[in-house]
Amino acid sequence: MQTTRPASMRHAQEPNSLRIRDNARRAGVARFTERIKPNAMSITLLIIAITCVTSFLALQNLKMMNELILWPPAVSAGKQYYRLLSYGLIHADFQHLLFNMITLYFFGSEAERFYTRQIGSVGFELFYAGALVASILPSYLKNRENAAYRSLGASGAVSAVLFGFILLHPWSTIIVFVVPLPAIVYAGLYLAYTFYLNKQGTDNVNHSAHLWGAAYGVVFAIALDPPLLGNFLNQLANPHF
Repeated sequence: MQTTRPASMRHAQEPNSLRIRDNARRAGVARFTERIKPNAMSITLLIIAITCVTSFLALQNLKMMNELILWPPAVSAGKQYYRLLSYGLIHADFQHLLFNMITLYFFGSEAERFYTRQIGSVGFELFYAGALVASILPSYLKNRENAAYRSLGASGAVSAVLFGFILLHPWSTIIVFVVPLPAIVYAGLYLAYTFYLNKQGTDNVNHSAHLWGAAYGVVFAIALDPPLLGNFLNQLANPHF
C-alpha cells in the first residue's frame, strides 16, 4: 500500500534530506580529493628520476658533465652559482648513482612528510636544495682558487636526509650490507669512519660533504621543530629494537 505524507511533514523533513545529500556529496568530494593528493614520496621519486636521467646523460656527454660539475673557479670567477646545486645531479659512475638513489628512496619519504608538514608543499625541495649547498660550501670555500678541484654527486644531500631520519627514529633498523643495525649505532659508526677518512684524505671521495650534509640534516630539522631534540633524547633513553 502506498502512503502519502501530509504536506507539513514533507516540508519539515525536506531540510534533513537536503543535508543528507549535501553531506554525501561532500564525502564524495573528500574521497576524490584524497585519491588525487600527491603520494607521500612524489617529490622524492621526482628528485630520483631527475638525478638518474641527468647522471645518465652526463656520463655519455663529457661537455655536459663539465658544465654541471662543481668546479670552484667557475663559481668564484665565472659567477656560475648554479653549480652549487647542479653538481648533485651528476655522478661519477652507475654504482655511485645507485647507492645514493637507493638510500634516498628508502629514507626520503619520511623526510618528505616531515618537511611538507613543517614548511608546506615545497618543504622537501627547499630542504634538499639547501642540503646540496650546505654540504658542498665548505669544500668550495676551501678550494675556491683550486683549478684542479672537482666534486660531484648527491651524497651530501642524501646524508642530510638519512640523518634527519635517524633524528626522528634513532632505534629503527637499518640494513648495512645485509647486517641489521639500530639507526643510531649506524650513525655513530658512519660518522667515525667518515671523519677518519676525511682526515686521511687518501681517496677521491668528498667525505667533508658527507659530514656537513649529516650536520645540516640534524640542525635544520631541530631548527624547524625544537621539541625534536627532546624527543630524540627521550628515545635514546628508552631503546627499543
